[in-house]
Amino acid sequence: MSLSTIAKPILYSYWRSSCSWRVRIALNLKEIPYDIKPISLIKSGGEQHCNEYREVNPMEQVPALQIDGHTLIESLAIMHYLEETRPQRPLLPQDVHKRAKVRELCEIISSGIQPLQNLIVLIHVGEEKKKEWAQHWITRGFRAIEKVLSTSAGKYCVGDEISMADCLLVPQVFNARRWVFWFVQ
Repeated sequence: MSLSTIAKPILYSYWRSSCSWRVRIALNLKEIPYDIKPISLIKSGGEQHCNEYREVNPMEQVPALQIDGHTLIESLAIMHYLEETRPQRPLLPQDVHKRAKVRELCEIISSGIQPLQNLIVLIHVGEEKKKEWAQHWITRGFRAIEKVLSTSAGKYCVGDEISMADCLLVPQVFNARRWVFWFVQ
């Protein structure tokens, strides 16, 4: 019996976390059953900072996924692990160029937008500047995404098959709507 059949994966997640949302989308697309352990990022200073959770994820962020006897953190690392260990319903194209485009879009979102509008960064920026800061980085990132999508998109972000890029784009659009679209004319 393999480790993957021993225990159902546990996803430490916050409902509004775009990084957690990415992993939930990937797990669901790959039809991997899992349980959610909710971690409130806003309840009394944030449950992610408690000693018990710090043992799960030393970055004190979500998501974390316990799977196959391992604990994995960071959404893209988790998604790549799922891709490599559960190849059914692939989220990376076979074509090398398309796979590079998927990774390019994922990097724009995961490195160029999301961390700059993350709760911990916005708290550091301060209440007075957080809306302007978030709007700036989200708008800049979405301009880049639109440029890449103009040459890569088909039915989905890259061609006609759903990919990791789509898993990242959906939650980022939700966050963009929260921060940018209703503030910009």
